[in-house]
Amino acid sequence: MPRPEVLERVTEAEREADDIVAEAESDAEETIAEARTRAEEIRSTAEEEAEEEATERIEAAREEIESRREEIIAEGRADREALESEARDRIDEAVEYAIDRFEEAVNAQA
Repeated sequence: MPRPEVLERVTEAEREADDIVAEAESDAEETIAEARTRAEEIRSTAEEEAEEEATERIEAAREEIESRREEIIAEGRADREALESEARDRIDEAVEYAIDRFEEAVNAQA
C-alpha cells in the first residue's frame, strides 16, 4: 500500500475516532442532563410528599389534642357538678354547724 493511502486511511481513522469521541461526549452530556432533570423531579416529588405527610401528621395531632381537650373539659364539668351536688347536700350540715358554733360563742360570753 502506498504511503499516501496509508496516511489517508490513518487520517480517516482519526476523524472517525474524533467523531466517535464527540458523539460519546454528546451522549454523556445528554445522559447527565437527563439524570439531573430526573433527580430534580424525584427531589421535588419527595419534598411534596414530605410536606403532605407533615400536614397530615399535624392535622392528626390537632385532632387528638382537640379530642383530649374535650375529654378534659367534660371531666372538669363532671367533677364540678359532683362537687356542687355534694356541697348542696351538705349545706344544711354547714348551716347547722355554723349555728352551733355561734351559739357556743354566745353562751361562752354570757
